[in-house]
Amino acid sequence: MNMRRGTAVALAKGVVDGLSDEDAVEVVLCPPNVYLAAVADCVVGSHVGLGGQNLHPAADGAFTGEINAGMLSDVGCGYVILGHSERRQYMGETDAGVSEKLQSALAGNLIPIVCVGETLEERQAEQTEQVVSDQLKGSLAGLDEARAAGIVIAYEPVWAIGTGLTATPEQAEAVHAFIRQLLTDDFGEDVANQIRIQYGGSVKPGNAAELLGQPNIDGALVGGASLQVADFLGIVHAA
Repeated sequence: MNMRRGTAVALAKGVVDGLSDEDAVEVVLCPPNVYLAAVADCVVGSHVGLGGQNLHPAADGAFTGEINAGMLSDVGCGYVILGHSERRQYMGETDAGVSEKLQSALAGNLIPIVCVGETLEERQAEQTEQVVSDQLKGSLAGLDEARAAGIVIAYEPVWAIGTGLTATPEQAEAVHAFIRQLLTDDFGEDVANQIRIQYGGSVKPGNAAELLGQPNIDGALVGGASLQVADFLGIVHAA
């Protein structure tokens, strides 16, 4: 909830222009719902994709103020973020609710970016693996191997979002490797290796290359740095 239409459009155009010759990295912009159509006009015909920040699981109905998979797809989205830590923290979203949204996203031919991650208190209590495991298993409940291969997981340690703190590459890689093993246990090695696991938590141009250079970190879910064209492009170029 950081922009207005003009700045959202300017950012999208800046990203598209800055990546005009770059197609080795898949880039997706996820603006607020009210600016999806405007940003869609900016990215059409480019290498840059479009995604929503959330959806309602119902296919239709009287859910005032909500938006569903069909609406996101209709405006040009190919992706949707689900279970972001801020929605879990402030909107009371649960793993079961994320699972329901995941099924709806897949039914609507959207690629879900499913977020998991622990708080500072949970990390200090050495509960990271338990929290991440519970969130992942709950959010992906009922998912079969065929559909699992197309999803994206984003590990976002809550303590590193908007705080200026960043997990060290070694800390991030350790959790990513743990997530990969969980996916291997549930869906098999071939499927687990197809699933992208992104890192989200104060990713910046200065730390992106080292983070993204880790064996199990396949990309970044960028927060604050995505609000500045130069910073965002710096992360993409690092990738």
